[in-house]
Amino acid sequence: MNEANVDARAERDLQARTKAFALRVIKLYGSLPKTTEAQVIGKQVLRSGTSVGAHYREAMRARSTAEFISKVEGGLQELEETAYWLELLVESEIVVPAKLTNLLQEAREVTAMLVASARTAKAKR
Repeated sequence: MNEANVDARAERDLQARTKAFALRVIKLYGSLPKTTEAQVIGKQVLRSGTSVGAHYREAMRARSTAEFISKVEGGLQELEETAYWLELLVESEIVVPAKLTNLLQEAREVTAMLVASARTAKAKR
């Protein structure tokens, strides 16, 4: 398989994973208690967690390498913010840790993929 096919497959995989991540965040939000605290933090998670995939899709349509890097790094910022809100949900005892373990792990894995993507783009400049 040539490099272009591998890159295209990786792009599709990352698109699918960021969308699946967003859908998991949406389901998490729907399952949160209706307390003010849970809903305020939940809306933050909802906003940032669903934004990651949007940033990545925008990166796929970038007109330049610089724009691609900017969009990917925007997605990274949203992932970091999402992880923060998820940690607050656990540490404030709104959500039991076991419920968010897999989602936090996925955030770390997607972060690693986006970092690698940005590094590759920067190296090709």
